[in-house]
Parts: sequence; C-alpha cells; structure tokens
Amino acid sequence: MARKRYPKFRTFEPSLVRSAVWEAVKKLDVRRQKENPVMLLVEIGGVLTTVSFFLSVFSPTTEPPLFTGLISLWLWLTVLFSNFAESLSEGRGKARAASLRESRTSVMAKRIQTPQFGQMYEEIPSIQLKRGNLVLIQTGDIIPGDGEVVKGAALVNEAAITGESAPVVRESGGDRSAVTGGTRVIANEIIIQITMDPGNTFLDRMIAMVEGAERRKTPNEIALEVLLIALTIVFLVVVANMSPVAAFSSSLSGSGSSPSLTVLIALFVCLAPTTIAALLPVIGIAGMDRLFQKNVVALSGRAIEAAGDVNVLLLDKTGTITLGDRQAAEFVPVAGRTREELMEASFLSSISDDTPEGKSIIKLVQEKVDTRATCPPDTRFIAFSAQTRVSGAECGGISYLKGASDAIISNVKEKGGTIPPDLAAKVTGIASSGGTPLVVSRNSAILGVIHLKDILKTGIRERFLDLRQIGIKTVMITGDNNLTAAAIAAEAGVEDYYAEAKPDEKLRLIREYQNEGYMVAMTGDGTNDAPALAQADVAVAMNNGTQPAREAANIIDLDSNPTKLLEIVEIGKQILMTRGALTTFSIANDVAKYFAIIPAALLGIYPELAVLNIMGLSTPYTAIASAVIFNALVIPLLIPLALKGVGFRPMPASRLFTYNLILFGLGGMIAPFLGIKLIDMVLTWILPL
Repeated sequence: MARKRYPKFRTFEPSLVRSAVWEAVKKLDVRRQKENPVMLLVEIGGVLTTVSFFLSVFSPTTEPPLFTGLISLWLWLTVLFSNFAESLSEGRGKARAASLRESRTSVMAKRIQTPQFGQMYEEIPSIQLKRGNLVLIQTGDIIPGDGEVVKGAALVNEAAITGESAPVVRESGGDRSAVTGGTRVIANEIIIQITMDPGNTFLDRMIAMVEGAERRKTPNEIALEVLLIALTIVFLVVVANMSPVAAFSSSLSGSGSSPSLTVLIALFVCLAPTTIAALLPVIGIAGMDRLFQKNVVALSGRAIEAAGDVNVLLLDKTGTITLGDRQAAEFVPVAGRTREELMEASFLSSISDDTPEGKSIIKLVQEKVDTRATCPPDTRFIAFSAQTRVSGAECGGISYLKGASDAIISNVKEKGGTIPPDLAAKVTGIASSGGTPLVVSRNSAILGVIHLKDILKTGIRERFLDLRQIGIKTVMITGDNNLTAAAIAAEAGVEDYYAEAKPDEKLRLIREYQNEGYMVAMTGDGTNDAPALAQADVAVAMNNGTQPAREAANIIDLDSNPTKLLEIVEIGKQILMTRGALTTFSIANDVAKYFAIIPAALLGIYPELAVLNIMGLSTPYTAIASAVIFNALVIPLLIPLALKGVGFRPMPASRLFTYNLILFGLGGMIAPFLGIKLIDMVLTWILPL
C-alpha cells in the first residue's frame, strides 16, 4: 500500500539551517526577544559590553580591549545560538506544514437547498460557504470544507491529510460520517453539511499547530520559566551588589580593585540559567513535531504535556488491544454430533457471510477438510442483524444458522428442538478462555460451537508492562461478557477491565478516576464518545470518526489507529523527561562554571580565592572568557538532544530521577571542567590576555 511520506529532516538540514540563521538575527529585535526574559538580559549585557569595547579602544583602560571585545562577541553569540535553536525547531514544523498547505486549495462548491433536491445546485467559491450549508460532492470533486455526510456514501481519498493512498468509505449515519476539506471523492456521490466556517477548518488548524503559530506554553513550562526568571533576578541582584561590596572591601584593606562592568556582566551570564532558558522553547515545539511524524496532530501544547502526566489509560478492546477481526480457531461439537457435520453446517451457514469472522470460518473448514458443499440457486441467505443476532442460509430445504447462544437456543426451542445438556459448559468454556462462542444449528438441532478467537496485537502485552513500570494504569472497556473480558484482560496484561459496558460508562469512569486525582486518557471516534472525550484530560479522536468526536478531542490521529494512544503517552513522557534532563544538566553546568569564573572575577579583591582555581586556569581574563565561551557553545551542542528528545525509558519516577541525576547531573558537572580548561589552553596559546 503506497503511502505519502511527510518530509524528514536531518538535525541540521542545510535549507533549514540557512533559514534559521536569518530568523535568529531577526529575533534580536527586543520586541521579540522579550518572550525569553533570560536571553533578553544577556542581549542587554551584549549591548553594554559592546559599548565598553568601543570606549576602551578610544580611551584605554586597565582592562585589555581584546578581552572586552571577546566577551561582547560571545554574549551576542549566546543570544544568537538560543534564537537559532528555537528558529530551527520552528522551521522544521513550517516545512512539514508546507506539505499540508499544498493540499489546501480554493474550489467551487455545489451548494444545494435540501438533500431531496441534490441535483439542483449553485456553484460558489468554497470560501463563501458557511456553517450549516449543504453541499453536493460528486465523483472527482474535492470536498470544499469540513462537514458531516447527511446523505449517501462514497469512497474518499484522504491522502492529502493522512498520507494513506487507500480510499476510505464515508457515509451518512454511524461513526464514519466526518469528511475533511481538501480530500477528494473518487467514487459515488454524497451530500454533506458544512460544520466549520472557512479559515477554521481542521486542515487550517493542523497547519497552524504544526507551524507553532498557535502554540501556548504549558503549565509546567510556565512554572519552569518562572523559576528561571526568579533565579535570574536573584543572580542579577547579587552581581549588581558586588561592585559596592568590592569597593567597601577595598577601602578596608587599602588594596585591590572592583571588578569591571564587563567582568560583572560575564559573571551574571555564567551564573544565570542560560542553557535551559535557550532550549526550553525547543523541547515543546520539537515534541509536537515528533507527534506529527507519527501522523498525530496535537491541537494544543497542553494536551501533549498532559499525555506525559497521564496515569490511567481507558482502552477499547476491539481494534486497540485485539486486532478487531475475530478468527475461527476451533469447532467444538456437542455430545452425539461429529466434528464433520458441525464443520459442514458452519460452512453452509457462512457461504454468504462477507464479515472477517465468516471468511475465517470458511477458511478454517477448507484447511481441515476438502469440502465441496454448495447451495442450490434457490438458496435464501439470512444476513446477520442486531435484532436476530444470527446469520445463515436455507439450503435445499434445510436451515443452517450460526449466532449468539441465546438467540440460537430460542430459535431451536421455537422449532420444537431440545438443548444439548453439555452446550452451556462448552459455551462457558470458550468465553472463559477469552473467545467468542458461536452456536451452530441445523433445523431444530444444535450441532456444536465455533470458537472465535480475539487475536492480541503483537507486542501489546509488553507495551502494557512498560506502561505499568512507569506508573500508568491500563483499563480495558468492552461490551463483551465478563468471562471473555476477564480472559482477554489477563492475556493482554491489562490491570483492570469493565465488561458489558454501555457508551455512557466511559464518561462515568473518567469522572470517577479524575475525582480520585488521576489524569485520564482515552480514544474515541463516535458521536457517543464526544462527552467522554471532552471530559478526558487527553482525548485522542480518530480522523475517520464523526465531527463531534474530533471537535471534543485535543489530539487527532490521522491514521485512525487507536493503539497510537500508547505512543502519544510515550512522547508526552519523553518531553517531560527531556525537560527534566536538560534542566538537571543546566543547573549542574552552572555549578561547575562557578569554580572557573568566581575566583577569577573576585581575585583582585580576595586573593585567598586563588585556592579555588582547581582547574589551573592561566589568568583571570582567560578564565572568564573561557567560561563565557563554553556557556555559549553548550547551547548548539545540546540542540540535537532537545530536538530528538531523551530516549524513553519505562521506569518508576524515583528511578528515573536517580538516572537523570547521575547521567545528566554528573555529566553537567564534568563537562564544564573539561571544556573550560581546553578553551583556556587555546586562548592562552593564541591570544595575549
């Protein structure tokens, strides 16, 4: 099956790098830079040191102009590296959005007055359509806007949205009635009712979110930013008071000198949490980009973060935990009947059954016996219905039926037949093993039971185990009987389950878990799922679902794959892990830099601080310059990690904290010692400082 590939980029894609460099320069505008207060202060420091450099050139001071110019240059580079990181992550999203924008086009719409007179229409530009308008879509037409099918059924090519070339059926009624503007009808015709005004379609919102234009900072991100600003203010106050304190100390000792403005600014920049402040915006934007690579669009940054905090997953059984198509696994005859006559009756009752279950019965019979059973031309086939819950055929005057046990038992009793005494045990045995029992009858006699087996999706048990290790509770909800549900839950490794559940059970369960303090995620595609989706903290709607379901959700899965919820949770966790890891690295990094810059900055006032020069840096000037240069270089070096994210590791929060503390905390402490020492050696070799 052909599939459209959205653009994939290397970390430093040349075209994106060129664009990001220019955007980084444009972001130096104070009106834009104020969105990152920490970097705004660094930029102000760059302005002040630049002025000091030019003053020192024309009016020599005790401080070498080369030193002031070097500090000024690297302060500007620090800001530019920060802007570059954010611009690069935004550029990746914009490039991906370009592939979506190509599918958005202005088309003529066939607006009609009523579904009854669909052939009588007026053609208007799609931009003039309004919510509630009825539109006729015929073979070959592009659907002009988001809507619901109110009449007919058609094959729709949704490759422009999902990347999947295989057409899908969209029809009135049911849970597959939503259509998306920009897709094309390739067979039959439908009448849709527009549900979104122009400019606010699903595709428009997708493009805006992918580009990051509507991205809002999440609560955790805001809280971390507030902490960074608070720390920055504290360090700013400390540095601002160093000069008067130094002057006072010098007056008492009669020797020493106060640190210069350039040294104080360099000290502030190295003390402030510039590394995480530069990379914080990148982490969230890159997380949304990783979701889009998996064909998932988050309609808010809050939704992704909430996915990282989820601790309860509500999952449908069919299509999520199991493949959805039950397969015939075994034929179980009742006492007094042979397996051969049960298979023959099963075969004849399934000849006209086009369901996956019916086809699997035919296939299993043909694998076991070389049957040539056929039905005469006058055979009356009986289709399955929700009312009768049986299907089969009247073939040669004989009725062959298969269906739910109670429905077949009722039918047999009406015909005067008797119920085999061992039937109940066989039905119960199949149900308790996680299978679905289909009872087979021939006229008024019950022949046995077909064991339909729900096939678990490959690797689903291991994924549930991973989720349990990080503290996420999995809850299966199904309409199956309690025995079947219990067996499937045990086989899949689900922690809890709810059987024979009605649609409103999801909403009740979500509220119960939320009242207990849990963060709940769920998937849905039907109109009846909309209330529960609106209530859930993370609501994933299927793209092939109804419009109400998509509007109630905060994440849309373009592939309409319910198991994608597990990947969404993992990406949410990965974002939180990345933010925590880089914050740990940044703080540890700053602590290590103190040993380089503080002794050098204050050595003129307190000579005793020389004992803290444990790195053996050459001079105070090279020590300060080395710390500032390392502080700037570490930002681009960490961009790949911020974009890719820390690898997801299924482990409890306490172990994860310890892991990050050792890897990123210890790494953040060691890296500056090595990096600053190396830069100091290079500066000592090439510059007369």
